[in-house]
Amino acid sequence: MATPAYLRIRTELEQRIRSGALPPGSRLPTEAELQQQHSVSRATAQRALTELAQAGLVERHRRRGTFVAEGARQENLLRVVNPTLQGPEIPGRHAVDSAAVIPARDADVELPGVPGDTPVNQLRRLKFDVDDNPIAVELSAVPFSLAPRMLDEDLAHLTVHDYFARTGVPAAKSRVYIDPVLLDQATATRLRMSPGGAVIRLRRLTWLTDGKLAEAMWHIIRPDLVEFFIEQSVLSTPDS
Repeated sequence: MATPAYLRIRTELEQRIRSGALPPGSRLPTEAELQQQHSVSRATAQRALTELAQAGLVERHRRRGTFVAEGARQENLLRVVNPTLQGPEIPGRHAVDSAAVIPARDADVELPGVPGDTPVNQLRRLKFDVDDNPIAVELSAVPFSLAPRMLDEDLAHLTVHDYFARTGVPAAKSRVYIDPVLLDQATATRLRMSPGGAVIRLRRLTWLTDGKLAEAMWHIIRPDLVEFFIEQSVLSTPDS
């Protein structure tokens, strides 16, 4: 099934916003300009811009146009739980904090069903916004037997689910838990925050087709710089 035109336009603009190519305050093309650029109807162009506004990414002003919104960055939680995702869960620059093979019992994330002496790849990274502010700390642990060469990858740009797809690891489903936690000293230092404050941790488990654990990971996110939402579109009209 072909991707609807409005969704293709919206996705292209959203990627430019999230990458920083369209920073806050930038003016987006008008409906008429989108019509001409993409050879679509006025209704299709209007829907693409309206859905960006509904997601909080842009602000629409009558007679002035559509502009990238200021304020907290927004991310769709469905990206985090998508086992077929090919890009990063939270777009932006990544920096590797640590990467090592360690026993599962020493991992900084719980791995249900994995014996404590099982070797796992543990990768900790920092994520930054377009102004180079640290917005999240990510920690991922993957059984070494599933990904013996994972730490040889370009770890600053690695997406674990994409790595699974490329190497034939049969990931079947993911589940995300939302945990309120108190910020420890080490994570607070990485995020340039004070320890002890309440933050949100997104904790994800991914399983193989045989039911065994493929990955355990979490993100701890700065609540002042990122807010999350859940959105799912129902595609129905051929030109929308």
